[in-house]
Amino acid sequence: MKIKNILLAGSVCFLTLFSCTDISENVYDKYPADDFYGTPQGADIALASVYAEIPGDFQRKNVPGVGYAGADNGWYDMNCMASDEQVIPHRNTGDWQQDFARLHKHEWLPTDFIINNTWNWLYKSVFNANLAVDLLEKSNAEASKIAEAKVLRAFFYYLLIDDFGDVPFFTDNNITVDKIPQSSRKEIYTFVVKELTENVEQLSGTKGGNYYGRFNKWAGYTLLAKVYLNAQVYTGEAKWSECLAACNKVSEGGFTLHSGAANAASPLGNKYYELFGDVLPEDETILPIYATLDVVSRNIYAVRSVYGPHGTALFGMAGWNGTIVPKDFFLKYALTDIRRQQFLVGEQAGGFNYSLDVASLDNPGADPQAGVRNVKFYPAGAKSGGGASNDFPIFRYADVILMMAECNARLGNPGAAKPFIDQIRVRAGLNALDANPTLDDIYNERGFELNWEGHRRQDMIRFDKFLLANEFRPASPAYRKLFPIPTSALDANRGLKQNPGY
Repeated sequence: MKIKNILLAGSVCFLTLFSCTDISENVYDKYPADDFYGTPQGADIALASVYAEIPGDFQRKNVPGVGYAGADNGWYDMNCMASDEQVIPHRNTGDWQQDFARLHKHEWLPTDFIINNTWNWLYKSVFNANLAVDLLEKSNAEASKIAEAKVLRAFFYYLLIDDFGDVPFFTDNNITVDKIPQSSRKEIYTFVVKELTENVEQLSGTKGGNYYGRFNKWAGYTLLAKVYLNAQVYTGEAKWSECLAACNKVSEGGFTLHSGAANAASPLGNKYYELFGDVLPEDETILPIYATLDVVSRNIYAVRSVYGPHGTALFGMAGWNGTIVPKDFFLKYALTDIRRQQFLVGEQAGGFNYSLDVASLDNPGADPQAGVRNVKFYPAGAKSGGGASNDFPIFRYADVILMMAECNARLGNPGAAKPFIDQIRVRAGLNALDANPTLDDIYNERGFELNWEGHRRQDMIRFDKFLLANEFRPASPAYRKLFPIPTSALDANRGLKQNPGY
């Protein structure tokens, strides 16, 4: 029996956090609403609809591609494919819509489905978080549960300002869409920091078990660190010392880097890849997304990457022949880096051959076997042609270590940064740096370590790399650092102002 199923079975109503979010009416035959949400079970159900939005799924209530990560056409695709680490090219056989290629070429439009879909998902999540806060506060629920709802809401607002800048802001659902005021990025940043600093200490310090996939204290401080890490982008004022302090709080949680030792039982040959499998190791994982195929979402990223018949030979199920890794990104990896093992290029077993070069992303598109493939999330647990049960790391300790390296370097102390970046390199089978790290060293190491985990666009913007030309497009104008507010949102709320350039 899969370990995660055992964990969920013993976590009271945490199963409902990712599967059934409807509250049966007969609950109110036994408890008045205010009393019910004050009980431990009721508090978890109030949080259920908020957490249920995080796992990506193909379709939820007739809306395709919702969630943070795990499916097509949502937050993950919008952010990752706008960066240099991945893209789905249109194929010259007619496969795949051109939206993904347009993201990579920085040609997206306010009418694009992926942008609208991400916006709607984030605001549905904010609405559900507002509702949870209201229900829990009115019922005088346990302080840690109220704090958890507020931290979740802060998480969604952080994603909103990171992607869209100045956005509609509300904490009370008793308002119609057309009346929601637009607040500045800086104002919402201030709100997010306030919510986190006031609530993180009230979160549970428990790791794993019932808190696998939930915001505990350590995930809360990691979120605060990420917000401070990007404060200069959001407000013009750097917060490197504050980010470092939040990272140090995470370190009190007893996290370590997972082993990088060889593992003959792993299809990728190393224990490192347990970090992307089925039930993520608690030594390094801070906040995962729980996934069980056809029960609780899914993880599509490996099966979406490989060529169809090659997927059958490799995994026992057809691949989708979608996502590739651009050549320039792949070639930066050292040959001895264990993280290079996730990439498939050149001749493959069964007579398949992935070419390094991709002639076209959109017109006429790429050849079927063109492009480097990525199997970092090598299908684990229950799996089929629809994906697999690999969990997804939203936050892990390697990211925190790299944040500490960056903050020290930016504060003028590269000597203090070196031990942090060297930990990551040595785990990957590389030598420690010969000298103190530069910011470029840290930027590159973040790319090597965190690729395909949802951080790259944000990192590229913070390091002033996002607008640079690549093999598929010229340099981009500065306004592309933000996505546009969707046309549908502007139509629904005439008080909103579009981001410059769109």
